[in-house]
Amino acid sequence: MTGPCLTLDSVCFVLPDGRPLFTHLSAQFDQQPTGLVGRNGVGKSMLARILAGQLQPASGRCLRSGRVHYLAQQANGACVAELAGVQTVLEALQRIEAGSTAIEDFDAVGERWDIRQRLEQALQSVGLGHLQATTPASELSGGQAMRVALLGAMLSQADFLILDEPSTHLDASSRAALNEQLQRWPGGLLVISHDRQLLGAMQRIVELTPSGLHSYGGDYPHYVRCKAAEQHGAEQHLQQRRLELKRGQQALREQQQCQQRRQAQGQRQGREANQARILLGRQKQRSEQSAGRQQQRQLDETARLAANVREAARQLDDERLINLHVAPVDTPPQRWVAELLDVELAHVPVRQQINLALRSGQRLAISGPNGCGKSSLLRLLAGQQAPLAGHCRVSVASVLLDQPLSLLLPHRSVLEQLQALNRREPQAVLRMRLAQLGLDAQQILMPSARLSGGEQVKAALALALYAETPAQLLLLDEPGNHLDLPSLQALEAMLRAYTGTLVVVSHDPVFKAALALDSEFMASTDGWQMG
Repeated sequence: MTGPCLTLDSVCFVLPDGRPLFTHLSAQFDQQPTGLVGRNGVGKSMLARILAGQLQPASGRCLRSGRVHYLAQQANGACVAELAGVQTVLEALQRIEAGSTAIEDFDAVGERWDIRQRLEQALQSVGLGHLQATTPASELSGGQAMRVALLGAMLSQADFLILDEPSTHLDASSRAALNEQLQRWPGGLLVISHDRQLLGAMQRIVELTPSGLHSYGGDYPHYVRCKAAEQHGAEQHLQQRRLELKRGQQALREQQQCQQRRQAQGQRQGREANQARILLGRQKQRSEQSAGRQQQRQLDETARLAANVREAARQLDDERLINLHVAPVDTPPQRWVAELLDVELAHVPVRQQINLALRSGQRLAISGPNGCGKSSLLRLLAGQQAPLAGHCRVSVASVLLDQPLSLLLPHRSVLEQLQALNRREPQAVLRMRLAQLGLDAQQILMPSARLSGGEQVKAALALALYAETPAQLLLLDEPGNHLDLPSLQALEAMLRAYTGTLVVVSHDPVFKAALALDSEFMASTDGWQMG
C-alpha cells in the first residue's frame, strides 16, 4: 500500500497491575481520515501511544511507514515553542547561527531552516500573532495552548497525525479552524474524539471495545446507524435465547413433576400387589437411577441454555447501562433566582459591565470566545468569586461543575465523598447510581486522583447531582469534556429533564442543541448581551 500507514498485528497491552487492557488487536490505518471512539478507560490513548511508538505492546507488533506525530490530550510545554514541538529545532538553529558545527545540530534542523518564520506566520494566521516563541505557556489559556500544539502538528512535516481529543478546550471559531485544517491535511490522520461534529468529518469510524477493534466505513452518522442496527439485532438474539431458557426450565419442571407422579404410582402399585420388600427396594432403586439420569440430562441442557443467554448478553453493548437519575428539584416561588447589576469580572482582559437576570426554570447558554470570562461568570454565580465592580445576588442553592472538577477531593474516594453529601440514601443506592454512571466497585473506592479524565467527570457529576438536597441552580462549565459518547448522551437526557435553572458553558453545538436551551447570553466586542 502506498502512502503512510500504521499496522497493528495481534497487539496486546498489559497494565502495570498485570491486568490486560486489550488483546490481539489487528488493524490498519492509512490516509483515510479515521475517528477512534470507545468508552472511557477502554484504552484509546494507550493504543494511540503504541501507534505513535511511545509505548511498546506486551506482545504483537506495530508497523509504521512514515513519520508519526502524536498530540496528547493535554498540551505540555514550558513555552510556545515547546508546545508547538519546535523548541529543539529552534535551539539547534540558534546554536548554528552562533557558530556551531555540531552534526547533531544540523541533523536536528534538517530542512527546517525557516521554522522560525513559519511558526510566526502560523501563529499570525490563527489570531495568535501576539505570541512569541518564548512566551511562557502559563500565560496561555487551555484553548490557546491546544491551538499552538495543533499548529505544531501541522508544522511537524509528519506523514501521519494522531490527535487525542484535539477539540476539547477549543472555542467555536477554533473548532471550525481545526476542521478546516484537518480537511486540508494531506497525510494519514487518526483522531480520538467524542466530538460528534468533528467525527462527522471523518471518512471512517473505528471503535475500541473490550472485545477488540471494530471498523465502520463511513462518517459518524453512518456509525450511529450501524450501531443501532447491531444493538437491535443483539437485543432480538438475547430475547430468543431467554425464551429458549424459559422453555427449557419449564420442561425441566414438567419432567420432575412427571417423574414424581410415576414414582408415587409405582410405590402404590407395589404395595397393592403385596410384592416382597426386597423386590420393591430394587424397583425403587432402578426407578430413582433412571430419573436421576433424565434429570441430569435436563439440568445439563438448562445450563447450556443459560450459558447461551449469558453469551448473548455479552454481545449487547453496556451503553444502555449508563444512566443519570433526575432528582426532583423544588422550584422556588420567586420569579427571579439570580441578578447581576453592572458587574465587572476580575481576571479577564476586557472590562465590560454585565447585566443579567435569571428566572426560575430558565435554561441559558453562555457563549463567547476563550478568555472572555465565561468561567469567571459561572464562579460568580456560584459564590466562589467576587465581582470587581457591581452587584451579584443569587437567592437559591447552586452547584458548579467546573473544568478543574474542584468538587472532587483527589485523595478521597468517590463513594466516601458522595456519602458525605447524601446521608439519607443507603450506601447500596449510592453504589447503584455510581455503577449506572459506569464507575465499578473498584473505581468508587480508589482515590479520585487515580481515575481517568472521563471517570473523574462522571464522579464530579455524581457529587453535583446526587447530593441530599438537589441544587436549584445548576452551573456547568464544559461538562462534556472527556465524557465518552454514551455518557454524554445520558447527561443530555438527564439535563433535558432537569426542572431547576440551568446555565451551561459549552463549545459543543451538538451538545447544546440536545438540551432544549431557551436563551443565550453572548460575549462579543460590543459587550455581553442576550441572543
